[in-house]
Amino acid sequence: MPTTRVAVVTGAGSGIGRVTALALAEAGWQVAAAGRRQQPLDETVAAAPGGSVLAVPADVTVPESVAALFGAVRRRWGRLDLLVNNAGVFGPGGAVDDLSLADWRQMVDTNLTGAFLCAQHAVRMMKAQDPRGGRIINNGSISAHAPRPRSVGYTATKHAMTGLTKSISLDGRAFGIACGQIDIGNAATELTAAISQGALQADGRVLAEPTFDPRHAAEAVLYMASLPLDTNVLFLTITATTMPFIGRG
Repeated sequence: MPTTRVAVVTGAGSGIGRVTALALAEAGWQVAAAGRRQQPLDETVAAAPGGSVLAVPADVTVPESVAALFGAVRRRWGRLDLLVNNAGVFGPGGAVDDLSLADWRQMVDTNLTGAFLCAQHAVRMMKAQDPRGGRIINNGSISAHAPRPRSVGYTATKHAMTGLTKSISLDGRAFGIACGQIDIGNAATELTAAISQGALQADGRVLAEPTFDPRHAAEAVLYMASLPLDTNVLFLTITATTMPFIGRG
């Protein structure tokens, strides 16, 4: 087992990505914190134990940018033990008959294709390194199980993330590569601020929904990442206890 454990966390400049990168760093991992904007990444680095986090500006929708991210990891550490596919966008709301093609493509490019591109590079590294293998954790969503009203783009990408997780898990078996998915319901971040104020429900009402401390989601990721590669959490769901998910609406 390598003495230095190396992780890539996408969307690490804020929210769940930031707290996950920090939780990994505090647990002794070396972390490449990826995101589109340099300043938030620098803030993540500043909050981490010294020397444990490397900021790597990257746009997961751009193949060349993703290649550069994993190239930086290879040059810095020479291996990769964990990818946390966290980058994603809600995008504008919309039902299937009024969501624009441009908005659909933005969500698919970021939430699904971006995760695919990162997983592709991660798997290639994990197959080639010695010792071989590693783990990928995809950030799904409660929307991987049940949609909110007027969320066709986001919901479709998160359902697709489940298929990506299963396929990577199956294809990775022979190479010591484990893949799992964490589905998070209303962790309190910038992205869910509006939900805590009021969210459209299936019956037409707008209700404030409960949230929970995102550090609990990061701790769940850390647990998944701490397992030996012969053990995998395929799916883990963590929610605010009283959020409208079971019996949503």
